[in-house]
Amino acid sequence: MSIAPVIDAGTAAGLHSPLFVDCRFELADPAAGEAAYRAGHLPGAVYAHLDRDLSDHGSDAAHAGRHPLPAAAQFAARLSAWGWLPGRHVVAYDGAGGALAAARLWWLLVMARVPASVLDGGIQAWTAAGQPLSTDIPKPADTHLDIAFDTDLLVDADELTHLMAENHAVLVDARARPRYLGEVEPIDAVAGHVPGALNRPFDQNLIDGRWRTSAELRQSFETLLGNRHPGDVVHMCGSGVTACHNVLAMAQAGLEGSRLFAPSWSGWSSDPDRPVARG
Repeated sequence: MSIAPVIDAGTAAGLHSPLFVDCRFELADPAAGEAAYRAGHLPGAVYAHLDRDLSDHGSDAAHAGRHPLPAAAQFAARLSAWGWLPGRHVVAYDGAGGALAAARLWWLLVMARVPASVLDGGIQAWTAAGQPLSTDIPKPADTHLDIAFDTDLLVDADELTHLMAENHAVLVDARARPRYLGEVEPIDAVAGHVPGALNRPFDQNLIDGRWRTSAELRQSFETLLGNRHPGDVVHMCGSGVTACHNVLAMAQAGLEGSRLFAPSWSGWSSDPDRPVARG
């Protein structure tokens, strides 16, 4: 039976031996998410730290952005340490409707061809449904995995430039509109957006912390994209994290095949030779 990319607490609780992964993280306080995990998490859940587990801050790649993707071998080592085995369904959750690290983990799992979903409403929805929490920290046995990433799901800056010049791609920026317009830029050195990019803030996928229906998501993206095929769509944000929320939203809407420009604005704007648009 196929399991949707976004599932509710009842569905998650009914899965056979899922691997729950707590992805709570705060950009302003990188230790807060792990502290919250230790105070209470879904039973059996392991913890994924955005900076340590879902990014490669040791990368020396030029213009890779603030959250470079980990290499496949790094991610395989993390999955192994969590005790994952092929075929086991992963459920990622956070405290922000999947808006931050849960969607990022889901995207890495998709690239690794690992079955995965995001918990609708995060840990708040789990407790609201009357499901229990635990403070036990699991100690799974390492499973010594090898995985490979499907890199066809990624686009680099040069390919993106070429695709957009030939009108073969629609670039969708998930940042809040003031950042997209270049009116404010609280994090990166340069304000603005990639010329030609459309703006669809990721928070449009949610209402009161829960995901909109698949039909609502589909209508929203079809209105934005017109008659363009989902495979023409490339997503970006500030550093390749919240863009995954829009990839997930399209998948939940049945619009499969969109790709990710992982360096996103932080990578693009770090290269002075790349053009910048404002307004």
